[in-house]
Amino acid sequence: MPLNIDIQQILLHMLNFTILFFALYFLLYKPIRNFNSKRDKYFKEMEKKTGGAMEEANKIKKEYEEKIAAVGDEAEKIIAAAEEQASKKSDMIISNAKQEANSIILKAKTRANKEKSAILSSANKEIRELAEQAAEKIVIEGTLESYESFLEAVENTNEEKN
Repeated sequence: MPLNIDIQQILLHMLNFTILFFALYFLLYKPIRNFNSKRDKYFKEMEKKTGGAMEEANKIKKEYEEKIAAVGDEAEKIIAAAEEQASKKSDMIISNAKQEANSIILKAKTRANKEKSAILSSANKEIRELAEQAAEKIVIEGTLESYESFLEAVENTNEEKN
């Protein structure tokens, strides 16, 4: 045999390969293919169910969006009514506060006038008392000066006599 090739060996290897191929085909490939086909069917069924659920979810979503829009409109009406009512109440509170402020200002002015007149009368009284005290001091000092000058004159005459 040229090149040391044995046909019998080649045929035996081919037979072994064929047996191995069919054995692997039945043991591995066929179960994997069955598993993949079952998995594909399962996922297709899930996709159909999911598609139906998505359609239903979209319908429900549309319904809720419509309800939300209706509730939003109603909420806007309620808010507008509440704002109007709050505006009326605030106007009323402001007018009451202004009236109260005016009455407080009037009371404060009358109290201030009373205190002013009381302060003026007490100031006049104090001024009179101070004027009286000053007059007394002037009179007393004048009397003391004349008395002291009299005493000095007496002393001077006594010294002259001596």
